Amino acid sequence: MSEKVTQLPCRDDSPDVAESWTDHYFLKTKKVVESKGDTKVTYAIFMRRPVLFAPKLMVDWLNAVAATRDSKFEINLNYEEGQWVGAGEPLLYITGSLAQLVDLETVYLQKLGACCVAANNAFSMCVELPDVAFLAMDARHCAGLEMADMMAYAASVGSKAAQVQVGAKGFIGNATNATAHYFGNNNGLGTMPHALIGYAGSTLKAAEIFVDTFPGEPMTVLVDYYGREVTDALTVCRRFPELASGSMLSFRLDTHGGRFIEGLDPQASYAVLERHAPLAVRRYRNEKELRLLTGTGVSAAAIFHLRQQLDQEGFDRVKIVASSGFDVTKCKVMADVGAPIDVIGTGSYLPEIWTETYATADIVSYNGSPSVKVGREFLIRKD
Repeated sequence: MSEKVTQLPCRDDSPDVAESWTDHYFLKTKKVVESKGDTKVTYAIFMRRPVLFAPKLMVDWLNAVAATRDSKFEINLNYEEGQWVGAGEPLLYITGSLAQLVDLETVYLQKLGACCVAANNAFSMCVELPDVAFLAMDARHCAGLEMADMMAYAASVGSKAAQVQVGAKGFIGNATNATAHYFGNNNGLGTMPHALIGYAGSTLKAAEIFVDTFPGEPMTVLVDYYGREVTDALTVCRRFPELASGSMLSFRLDTHGGRFIEGLDPQASYAVLERHAPLAVRRYRNEKELRLLTGTGVSAAAIFHLRQQLDQEGFDRVKIVASSGFDVTKCKVMADVGAPIDVIGTGSYLPEIWTETYATADIVSYNGSPSVKVGREFLIRKD
């Protein structure tokens, strides 16, 4: 008979999970301190790249752990939530018992670094396209439920900062009910998925059964499933003229990067840009920028093309939702040419380079006496 194996849960929401999830050398250090004598310490936490400060999840967890351990941690935030912080600048200081703090570092750093980087990226996207609304659709790309929670929170922080600083529309919501509260919503938002189009057998039929199931609700229809983005969009508009004229109808462009939107090819894409943004391709462009302007998938030319076809048929109040590969670079290109986008659905504000999300903690004082490893003296508190 095989020996039974006890598996740890992949996610634990209880405050004190350090014994299972922290680095083992911290557990050994905790035992040493408990046996040889405790001391009061101050930790400095910093990151190696500029970020937007997003500390709530970490702070909430630390406070919950302190309550569970009948201890108290003094947490001094050096910045307000949503403020920009330079590389290497101490984000916050945590002071308390070394025996109570030493085994928490692994977990609280996990709850800080990725949030700060994602908040910065969300902010950058919103600032590049201040007149465009964003929808966070990253949940299914996250590595588990906790990451999905972190990314939604981060998007809300970056969005609020952009709203305050440049009056951006920012993120109007996200895809899941569990994290909708970060955006002031009760439920998640989104468009119909490709699965519904395939189930219905046609884009029009999918729209019809959606309206039948959710009467009176706004509807966003995917139009790339059959490769007839323009034809299917116009067909749906003609079937539901009241929705189209009442700004209740949107079309989501999610065209695969392996083909052009219906009606375009390389030559036609250049012609579209020449009509709507004549200077767009005359300035120097690198290969990626040119692909975003005139290439396959959801290019600027594709968005202009669909907008033109809708307007020509009198459906100028129908909105366009663009998705597929929208990161800060793509937002900059779309902003540069004034692509007519109403909403961007994105999960791409997640860090492209995960190593950028690493936060670091160092003890900078023991019993009130400054001490830190050589090279990290800049972390010592000045006050």
